[in-house]
Amino acid sequence: MSVPSVEVRLVKAGRTKIRYPAEVLADDGTLLTVRAPWAADGVRDFGFVRFEPGDVFTEHYWRDRWYAVKEVRSADGALKGWYCDVTRPSVVDRDLGEVLVEDLDLDLWVSADGTEILRLDEDEFAASGLAERDPTAAAAARAALDTLETLARAGGLPGGQETGSR
Repeated sequence: MSVPSVEVRLVKAGRTKIRYPAEVLADDGTLLTVRAPWAADGVRDFGFVRFEPGDVFTEHYWRDRWYAVKEVRSADGALKGWYCDVTRPSVVDRDLGEVLVEDLDLDLWVSADGTEILRLDEDEFAASGLAERDPTAAAAARAALDTLETLARAGGLPGGQETGSR
């Protein structure tokens, strides 16, 4: 029996930023959970984390929330942390085998032990012009980032935090 798969398509400012195949782990009609290897070429060093070949992402996409959460593990299974994208609610088309995710620039990083919680790309978000073009979406995006930070501080991200250091 083959494992169901989808193609994740991340769109930013109307352009496809990246596409990659992912194995479907669960889909309850609201939340789709997939697993995929690091899809970009080579190493991406953000300073606070390195994504590299062999890393595995367990990605959670909601059809009714303005964010996606990606649990990141190294090739040996060690938890690196969670990379959270503020997005419009994901569009899952199982007939086409695609998950469409529209990135709205805001991100949150949470380290594996939960001690480092970083709000990212707020300058990019401000420069995107979304607040002028679509004030309702901009407000939803800001609220989503706040929600993600609250969840992270409470240890409530998907997969749970692995330490009790709160």
